[in-house]
Amino acid sequence: MTQIARGLQGVYVNETKLSLVDGMGGRLIIAGFPVEELAPNAEYEEALFLLWNNHLPRKAELAGLRREMADQRALPPVTLDMLRAAAQAEMPVMDALRVGVDSLSLSDPAPGDASEEANHRRAVSLAARFPSVIAAFWRLKQGEEPLPPDPKLSHAAGYLYMISGERPHPARVRALDTYLNTVIDHGMNNSTFSARVIVSTRTDMYSAIVGAIGALKGPLHGGAPGPALNMVFEIEERAKKAGQSMQAAAEAWAHEALDAGKRLMGFGHRVYKVRDPRADVLDRAAVQLFQGAGDTKLYEDARAVEQVILRVLEQHRPGSNIKTNVEYYTALVLQGIGLPVELFTPTFAVSRVGGWTAHVLEQIREDELIRPLSEYTGPVDRKWVPLEERS
Repeated sequence: MTQIARGLQGVYVNETKLSLVDGMGGRLIIAGFPVEELAPNAEYEEALFLLWNNHLPRKAELAGLRREMADQRALPPVTLDMLRAAAQAEMPVMDALRVGVDSLSLSDPAPGDASEEANHRRAVSLAARFPSVIAAFWRLKQGEEPLPPDPKLSHAAGYLYMISGERPHPARVRALDTYLNTVIDHGMNNSTFSARVIVSTRTDMYSAIVGAIGALKGPLHGGAPGPALNMVFEIEERAKKAGQSMQAAAEAWAHEALDAGKRLMGFGHRVYKVRDPRADVLDRAAVQLFQGAGDTKLYEDARAVEQVILRVLEQHRPGSNIKTNVEYYTALVLQGIGLPVELFTPTFAVSRVGGWTAHVLEQIREDELIRPLSEYTGPVDRKWVPLEERS
């Protein structure tokens, strides 16, 4: 009997130099750097360069990449037209991102060029324009005109500026850079694998990245940070109405949710059997962000809820070792930065496009068609019956 690896769990499909996910040890290594070493120190552009080139940029190299990205951030007219139509149709943001990114292929100066240089240029253009697509659509959806990108701003700062129209505080930019670096790549996750499968057919990079967006849109992959934050708000409201402490309200809420068979967003991970190392990185980023703003109430409430839920989970599921995952502190950091909940998953895409493009470039160099097998379980001896004789 053939052994079936459902969902390809535990199956190694290729080699990569981009990231190591150690689920048992609670480690994430990005191109040789532990995530806790890279994420809080690098600008996002440095992490991009690292994934694309396998070394940190020197000053001249970083300046060159910044210029390249600044030159590419403005959206082509056809993409803006598509985003206007998406806003009129009241599309969700992730759907608008898919539509907008797909339209970028219309502005490729050499669509038939499959050289490494051309694909590197496409990677730069895609990474540079993801924030522009999301910000332009968001403003159109609010009845406002998109803002042109400011070439003097960094990737993270420019994204926040194009959304709000205000120059962001350096603390918010640092928090966003840390977040973008933390989730830039994460092994052979669903969307990354989708991108590699698509480009393994020797199709174009745009097709692979659009496919990855479609995969990330699903709630089992990129759609949980908002609900994790909503849980904290719900418990805050319960505590206020009942005159309870956050701990008491969180304990009652958690028992009720688990008794009802609900999934607690922000806890548990398919790979990590210990605490998600990205949660630790973003926890520290959240502390700095909220302390710097002079208002730590939401952070303190979230920490209280986390501690109670971990205890209640152990009571309900002894030995399961369910721990906090990246979604929980993603929600807290992005809320502290000032992003609306509707932009949480799209902002994940702003980061992960770096990993997607790096994997696509790696897969193009590998040039191996990904084509697994399946075990057939249906009948094999059916006989054809003419239409008039079928009962």
